[in-house]
Amino acid sequence: MKASEIKEMTVKEIEEKIEVERAQMVQLELNHVVSPLENPMKIRKARRNIARLMTILSQKQVNA
Repeated sequence: MKASEIKEMTVKEIEEKIEVERAQMVQLELNHVVSPLENPMKIRKARRNIARLMTILSQKQVNA
């Protein structure tokens, strides 16, 4: 997910997306512990997406 896509979202949508991404990341991590993932880079991408969402969310909250 690109930053430009996130900036177009509302604060509520961003908060919901963060929750969804966190749940997916937890599931990926648990699956990786049980048996190695075919592509472990998915965990890194999920973590970075969450960070990107949180950064833009905080920027929007400061500007509001």
